[in-house]
Amino acid sequence: MQTSNPSEKDNMTNNSAFFTSTDLKYQVSSFPGDKLRDYPEYLRALLQVCLASAKANGALGYLTPEKASKIEQGCQILLADPNALTALDQTMIRFVGKPAQRAVDSVIRELTGGAVSGKEIALNQFTADVTTTAEGIAVRKVLLKLSDHVRDLSEAIGQKAKEFAGIVKCGRLGLKDSLPMRLEDEFAAYQSLLQHSADELAEEAKGWNVCLLGSGDVGNGLGVLPGFAARAKADLEEQVGYPLASVEPLTSLLNNKYRFIVAHAKVQAAADIIWKIARDLTILSSGPRAGIREMILPAVAPGSSIMPGKINPTVAELIMHLCDKVFSNAAGLNIGVHSGWLGSDSHSSLPLKCMLDSCTLLSDGCEVFKRKVISGLTANKERSAEHARMSLALQMPLAQIVGEDKAREVARYAYDNDLTLEDAYTKLAGNPAPDSLEAMLFNVEVISGKEGASEFMKRLSRKPAV
Repeated sequence: MQTSNPSEKDNMTNNSAFFTSTDLKYQVSSFPGDKLRDYPEYLRALLQVCLASAKANGALGYLTPEKASKIEQGCQILLADPNALTALDQTMIRFVGKPAQRAVDSVIRELTGGAVSGKEIALNQFTADVTTTAEGIAVRKVLLKLSDHVRDLSEAIGQKAKEFAGIVKCGRLGLKDSLPMRLEDEFAAYQSLLQHSADELAEEAKGWNVCLLGSGDVGNGLGVLPGFAARAKADLEEQVGYPLASVEPLTSLLNNKYRFIVAHAKVQAAADIIWKIARDLTILSSGPRAGIREMILPAVAPGSSIMPGKINPTVAELIMHLCDKVFSNAAGLNIGVHSGWLGSDSHSSLPLKCMLDSCTLLSDGCEVFKRKVISGLTANKERSAEHARMSLALQMPLAQIVGEDKAREVARYAYDNDLTLEDAYTKLAGNPAPDSLEAMLFNVEVISGKEGASEFMKRLSRKPAV
């Protein structure tokens, strides 16, 4: 390949054409598949490891100051320019381990004008320790990002819970009618689930802070020069901005891709909650005439002119599709984790790729869901209250007042004549006394709230058994 002189290279560091023309003998360009540029978090982590290693090697005298400085400059150029990372468009059959390291090292070597060899760039760095350390940096970053987005979505839903205060609706068990409740309580439950999930993700991220630099390929440090491990760890902590831990025995992490399963399970849990919310809102907004129609989605994709009032739940459905992708990633991740051989652990890229994909997809999905659906969501108060009044589930507490037989008779009459339980009771037994338990039960605005329900049950407990 024809190369440029160093002065020309200095002028081309922000030119993506320079990086795409780099001769990488580890690229596989004839196969379709994932590109290195698709995983900037991992590339940045590799560059941070390389930068910390160069500083350590230079400080310890294993590299000359000039060569260490050139490697550092190359890393800093790539870290400072986001476009430089996206220009790494090599197709990789297996992008974790040596292939990705060699690809990044080769670009750094080009930036140095060939003044530093690949061996010098990779001095004291092995496949296992570099990969495991870089994976931890990348996974921690995407987990924290996802935690923040889930928390933001939780807060947006919590705000809706406040807006929906006092709105009465029919509770549901699956697709069956249940007792009256408040819409605010339903959204408060969504908020609580998401908040708990965000906390779990943030807690999980804390464990991805391990530095194994200097441990070599098998954990005993063979092949690593003295002093490198401690110095590289200190320099890497400066790069990432948080303390890094060491683990003994080192092989417990060098041969442990199983932690990906645990971490991804928490990502799946967040996806499951979000999927459920999106599905609930889709069903509750069904209509415009024959559906439930208790919620009104923002008109992101209004229906055609031949059906006024139709709003297609395209964004909610998109969110469900993103969550489905997270669920499918779990299968790929598990296959990748158990594909290791003896002490070398898995050579598959699937665990890291699936983890990064899932976190990125769900982070973006949370933002879109919050902005395009939750922020503009409104409630159909009249329709919700109508469903609450029409619920026949009130037969259960009514039976504790008037007895099973009478309650069953009232419920059957209400069902056969399409009446509320209150109207059916009035037809069969007359108007209940204003201060009676029956009157309180039929007042769904009161018993749907926690205080009203509590007061009703207190009064009911003082009533003699029927």
